[in-house]
Amino acid sequence: QLQFVESGGGLVQTGGSLRLSCAASGGTFSNYGMGWFRQAPGKDREFVAAISWSGSSTYYADSVKGRFTISRENAKNTVYLQMNSLKPEDTAVYYCAAHTYWRSSYDSDKSHAYATWGQGTQVTVSS
Repeated sequence: QLQFVESGGGLVQTGGSLRLSCAASGGTFSNYGMGWFRQAPGKDREFVAAISWSGSSTYYADSVKGRFTISRENAKNTVYLQMNSLKPEDTAVYYCAAHTYWRSSYDSDKSHAYATWGQGTQVTVSS
């Protein structure tokens, strides 16, 4: 059973950068697509980015395209989210998650496609 620990969140000024990490343990990380989602206070959880199990395909929400980059290192069982040009509207708790199905990218932008979630890390962007 995969488990995740996210890190790298914090407080940053508008225009700044952060890199989130999500370290996996307890399962075959390299066989599952991974996603990042976020949830701001009073709002629904929303898709941010996803990456296929091999790392060959990536997907982004329009709101972060060109600013955020998702990547993974299967040898380290870790997925990353590099966030540049941060805006106050990026403020949220960020969660990593593993796709439910082995080597699948089905509905990668939908939270229902993910079975295992991390505990979240807070990102706050000040104006």
